[in-house]
Amino acid sequence: MLKPVVQEETTGCGIASVANILGKTYSEMKAIANAMGIHASDKSLWSDIQYVRRMLSCAGVETSSSEIPFESWDTLPDLALLSIKHYQEEDKDFWHWVVFKRVNDQPLVLDSASYLPSNIRQDFDAMQPKWFIEVKNT
Repeated sequence: MLKPVVQEETTGCGIASVANILGKTYSEMKAIANAMGIHASDKSLWSDIQYVRRMLSCAGVETSSSEIPFESWDTLPDLALLSIKHYQEEDKDFWHWVVFKRVNDQPLVLDSASYLPSNIRQDFDAMQPKWFIEVKNT
């Protein structure tokens, strides 16, 4: 049974998404992130891609070298970090991290937002990703 990690801090979606990929709890991943100098209280987590890349890399997980523009749900790899809820503030891009995953050929999104009725989403039309990072080996 898939048990998605829910973020415990407003800015913790990157930490929670990496926890979802690595099979860790939020508190385990937060401790690892904090030891790396990555803190959910840092607002740049919302606008910097390198944090999630560093956390995955330190766990030995390889990712695509660049962000890949989203074209369709069908063309996504079996595991990917997706950026959704894009907005701009003071000429800076911000987004919310979620994890796209295929389980038994069924596409789903693990969304760590605490306000959702279910953190396993299949309402694909509502999400509107802008780009993704392929997660190659876990």
